[in-house]
Amino acid sequence: MAQSVAEEMEQLLREAFSPTQLEILNDSAKHRGHTGDDGTGESHFTIVIEAPAFVDKSRLERQRMVNAALGDIPGDRVHALAIKATAPSHPG
Repeated sequence: MAQSVAEEMEQLLREAFSPTQLEILNDSAKHRGHTGDDGTGESHFTIVIEAPAFVDKSRLERQRMVNAALGDIPGDRVHALAIKATAPSHPG
């Protein structure tokens, strides 16, 4: 059985960043019938990721890193992708 887009994104992000937190939310149902809805139920996602690789990176750099790790998925197979990428906070 083929992986879902969400499963594929999770695998790619785990391999690229070894995140301390990773959540992939499928927002496609909220956009059913809208532009970009291809009927697959996998057109709109929110990614919440926390990883040490994001330390000292700007928000834009973090988003670019996530997009690069996902390859052709954003834009080609997913219409909309919201990215919330953060670095782990260090208490003290």
